[in-house]
Amino acid sequence: MTTHTERGRLGRPRPARARSVLSGLAPLAWIGPAIALIAFAVLWPVVKMVQSSTTHWSRYGVNLGSNGTDNYNKLFKEQDLSGVLERTGIWVVVVVTLTMVISLGVAQLFNQKFPGRTVARWALIAPWAASVMMTAIIFKWMLYPGYGFINIILNDLGLVDRNSNTADWLGHSGSGFMWEMAVAIFVSIPFTSYTVIAGLQTVPAEVYEAAKVDGASKVRTYFSVTLPLLRPALLVATVINVMNVFNSFPIIWEMTKGGPGYDTATTTVFMWILKGQNIGESAALSMVNFALIIVIVFAFLKVSKWNSEADA
Repeated sequence: MTTHTERGRLGRPRPARARSVLSGLAPLAWIGPAIALIAFAVLWPVVKMVQSSTTHWSRYGVNLGSNGTDNYNKLFKEQDLSGVLERTGIWVVVVVTLTMVISLGVAQLFNQKFPGRTVARWALIAPWAASVMMTAIIFKWMLYPGYGFINIILNDLGLVDRNSNTADWLGHSGSGFMWEMAVAIFVSIPFTSYTVIAGLQTVPAEVYEAAKVDGASKVRTYFSVTLPLLRPALLVATVINVMNVFNSFPIIWEMTKGGPGYDTATTTVFMWILKGQNIGESAALSMVNFALIIVIVFAFLKVSKWNSEADA
């Protein structure tokens, strides 16, 4: 027969265990909405993308059943795919590299005190605040042969005859792709510069004073003090730029639509073009894009040793 003392001893753990469970579930009230948003906005689209890439679709979007890896087989047999992949690599490397280099200089300049600095900083953010599509369309207008603003300026300087074939910048794959990269850099600089400025403002003044006392020159101070302390900001800016530039669509589509032919198309633009011909093949390229960006970002983080003990 169970005594009162034993019942009390046996009965106490239940409320304690219940309180422990409730305590463990309490954080869900805070992180639950974020988890739900990630599941809805990230995981669910990925699941649907995987399903779409293994489905046979009619050209009108009717699901005709599963077809295994046929969409991937057709994709990798595309004659233009290798050129598109190579161009995507050039696009990402050139745009991100030049954006980071230029932004370092801009941030260093805008971190100095000078008359009108506040106005200049507001002006810097304008290209980033504006619609990327609108910016691409404006540059397309300025590059029109004959009456485009850029061609008029070049014509007045005696560099280009605005009515010549040379002035049709977007009609040639080489010059068209270069102008698209220039526009991509133009719209990427504001965010990157602000990120670097924020990093510069976290550098303690005492560090510079110590370098000055040690007799370090400005150049030596910049490379030995400033840049190492800017590493977290540069890492964040680079990763975000890699993802944004890799997935960039409006600039190329609005300026050349990937043409002439596919000579200015990246994988994102090529994916959109394929959508009008074969939805399943386009979905397969979406999966390839998804895998590529994950590999690129993780490879960059691995090379940069972002989580090394030295950063701790």
